[in-house]
Amino acid sequence: MVTLEVNDFLKKLAEKYETKDFLLEDPSRFLRYYERTTDREVFAFVTAMLSFGNRKQFIPKIQKLADLCDEWGKAKGLGFAAWIMSGAYRTSLLPPEGNAEKKFYRFYSYNDMYVLFDDLQQILRISGSFGRFFRESWEDMRPTEGREPGATEPEFAYPLDRLISESFPSSAIVSKGKNSANKRIQMFLRWMVRRNSPVDLGLWTWYSPKKLIIPLDVHVLQESIKLGLLPANAKADRKTALMLTERMKEIWPEDPCRGDFALFGLGVDKD
Repeated sequence: MVTLEVNDFLKKLAEKYETKDFLLEDPSRFLRYYERTTDREVFAFVTAMLSFGNRKQFIPKIQKLADLCDEWGKAKGLGFAAWIMSGAYRTSLLPPEGNAEKKFYRFYSYNDMYVLFDDLQQILRISGSFGRFFRESWEDMRPTEGREPGATEPEFAYPLDRLISESFPSSAIVSKGKNSANKRIQMFLRWMVRRNSPVDLGLWTWYSPKKLIIPLDVHVLQESIKLGLLPANAKADRKTALMLTERMKEIWPEDPCRGDFALFGLGVDKD
């Protein structure tokens, strides 16, 4: 249970950190790089998948992809989704010495990037947009048996993050595993689902913010343990992410991922 003192503390931190200033040093700065929803969805997903490690290293890599896309399509009014759809990334994103096994970022090679983009291309070809693909896939999996005509849709528990993960079976960049916290996918979903935020886009109005899971990284884990929200031996896995999400629901029942701003901000703020 969250104490009254911690409750008040986290609410103050959420107010402090969920502002436009949060965008300045965070990968979420790229969320509004493009105007069209189809471009924002795909670029946000790629941004999330590369957002790990040192920000000074991965932010330039994400910017490089945007620059390559702009060089290809900006004069024609074409954005990131069109760049993926066209397959132009294979001629724009060229590895050093023509060796696709060279690393693009950390342990991910240029080949890994091509596989990710190939999967994205297939998704866009099927549904025309990233969001539509997952909305249709998720709705197709909802139970309908035993429902009366006009009855309220029952609560559907199949995890959207797992559905996204399973849609990239060949990609080493998209995290896999039922026990994984899937931090980068959870962050992407926070960007897509949370409404009325100066940071998050709130494009996927068909999915409820209360179903989101806290993006669990080392900063969030450490601060949560210090505040008594998690046991001292908690690991950065799915079980812990779900446990912490339940704690955040005690404070924000309809929007537990608001707590991500408080805990992450607390973990990285040098002051």
